[in-house]
Amino acid sequence: MPITAGYMVPHPPIAVKEIGRGEELKITDTLVSFDEVAKDIASVKPDTIILTSPHSVMYGDYFHISPGKKATGDFGRFGAGSVKFCADYDEELALQIAKECDKEGIPAGTLGEKDPALDHGTTVPLYFINKRYTDYKLVRIGLSGLDLNTHYEFGEAIRKAVDRTGRKCVFVASGDLSHCQKEDGPYGFSPEGPVYDEKIMSVMGAADFGALTSFDENLLDKAMECGHRSFTIMGGAFDGVNLDTRELSHEATFGVGYGFCIYHPLPYSEV
Repeated sequence: MPITAGYMVPHPPIAVKEIGRGEELKITDTLVSFDEVAKDIASVKPDTIILTSPHSVMYGDYFHISPGKKATGDFGRFGAGSVKFCADYDEELALQIAKECDKEGIPAGTLGEKDPALDHGTTVPLYFINKRYTDYKLVRIGLSGLDLNTHYEFGEAIRKAVDRTGRKCVFVASGDLSHCQKEDGPYGFSPEGPVYDEKIMSVMGAADFGALTSFDENLLDKAMECGHRSFTIMGGAFDGVNLDTRELSHEATFGVGYGFCIYHPLPYSEV
């Protein structure tokens, strides 16, 4: 059984009302898309959300899967400490993913946690999801410095683990796009920024996940992208699955790209 649905989402803290304090109204497409994702997850009613975040624990040669029964977090670093989170982890699935990776020779597991607190790559999507649906457990996964093919293979291993446990899961791939799309943005302007965003939205909008592994690393670096490896893991999790794909929106109002897509496996009769 394939993973029930997948979502490409960004994680801009400014989208959170308590942080943006009015500035979030400048990215209304992003706000609408977050709600569309949340409503879609609520309609699916998953047992578990698998979420990959560029801001979780990250190693150069290892994929970190958050261990334990639960984790907490808040938006204190963004001046909104009153917004708090507590997520229950799906320990069984997390350990099964680690076992599957061990079989496949992929370096991944629950060792080496530096900070158990939920990162904003996790909490920003959950802020919107929780408004619509809270009856889930979480598997939080960090990225790594390994090559793109290994990230894709990691996603394939996640899919096998889901199949073994029989969980009803959705996959949330959290990641912003280029950070250098405007002179007055956080990192200024680089021509590679808009180039990357156009290319990644074309690939993700077509669910052409195999193409994710062939992106030029030089382009990724110069575009200062954030979520490419997150998207690549999700791509591997849907390898060989025919998908109904819905591209929701793309914005770069503040010089950082925010992109959304929703994926649903098609019934076998449509494959």
